Amino acid sequence: MDLQTRKLEFIKEFLKLTSEEAVITLEKILKKQKQSDFESDLAPMPLEELNSRIDQSLEDSKNGRLTHSTELKSEIDKWT
Repeated sequence: MDLQTRKLEFIKEFLKLTSEEAVITLEKILKKQKQSDFESDLAPMPLEELNSRIDQSLEDSKNGRLTHSTELKSEIDKWT
């Protein structure tokens, strides 16, 4: 059985649950797994890359290549 089929079967069984306690338990498991997956994807940035990004940011600032917070907020508001 492939992953997509397994997920669909799980959803079907989940929808049949009548116990709130079971739903809470599964929610906790899902939250814990998502957090674990997220943390395993994190990796510290190498110091050389961090310094390079800082240098680039300072150079951008010096040359006026900035986006003001009000402009950014206005742009973000258009996303929704």
